[in-house]
Amino acid sequence: MSLSPEQRRAYRAIAHNLKPVIIVGDKGLSEGLQEELDRALNDHELIKIKIASQDREARQEAIQALCEVSGAELVQTIGKIAVILRRAKKPNPKLSNLLRNQ
Repeated sequence: MSLSPEQRRAYRAIAHNLKPVIIVGDKGLSEGLQEELDRALNDHELIKIKIASQDREARQEAIQALCEVSGAELVQTIGKIAVILRRAKKPNPKLSNLLRNQ
């Protein structure tokens, strides 16, 4: 699932007002974090993630690993914040960031 530049622009606009839902700390990609990531993507589809690492390369590796594990698409990274997207099979109109902002 590759995003076009127009889609990325639209998703970035939606994500602008969102707060980070997942915060990756010192423990890294634990099993609990992966479960919470999966739940957040099922509920919200488009989420922000904050990576607390000071090392830029470590942050990029963590973002890449999170996307691979969850099957999500990276929309944008700015500093320690990443925006990722994974479409839900049956999105909830009250929780989905995509449906609420259309």
